[in-house]
Amino acid sequence: MKPTLKAGIVLGLLVVVWTFIMGVTGWYKEPSLLNLFYIVVLIEIAVLFWGLRLTAKEGKGYGAQLGAGTLMSVYGAVIIFFGSLLFTTVVYPHYFEELRVMGEEVLRARGVPEDQIKAQLDLAASMQTPFMQALIGAVMTVVTGFVASLVLAAFLRAKGAPPEPAPSA
Repeated sequence: MKPTLKAGIVLGLLVVVWTFIMGVTGWYKEPSLLNLFYIVVLIEIAVLFWGLRLTAKEGKGYGAQLGAGTLMSVYGAVIIFFGSLLFTTVVYPHYFEELRVMGEEVLRARGVPEDQIKAQLDLAASMQTPFMQALIGAVMTVVTGFVASLVLAAFLRAKGAPPEPAPSA
């Protein structure tokens, strides 16, 4: 299996597993723990680092490494898209309702006026659909993968670059 596909599959599966861990534990319902979801960014960077190390061994240049990292993210994004749909439609069909209740409680505890609470929750509700959340997750995976690959590919190419030849006298 090609390193780009292998890394993409690993990326997608690890993010989906982490999403389900957030669901099973109920962490997504706790305001103080909700941001643990963003561990997915660290997962993506780690998988891209691993995957780009594999492609660097093939002698790929910077541009090819950037493309490989982005492609890994695209492969992962497809799995993440469908995993997110599964999470919010089949396994946790009340996910968005629970987020709305939590958000309302947090805003009330902060002393936000009722009309502003309603306005904020209504605005958020327009994006809180299984399809939109899956799409946003997939797109952000690719964007994050591209940006991370810009940096990682440069780092890995610099580390693996052959030494400059000594100047001749």
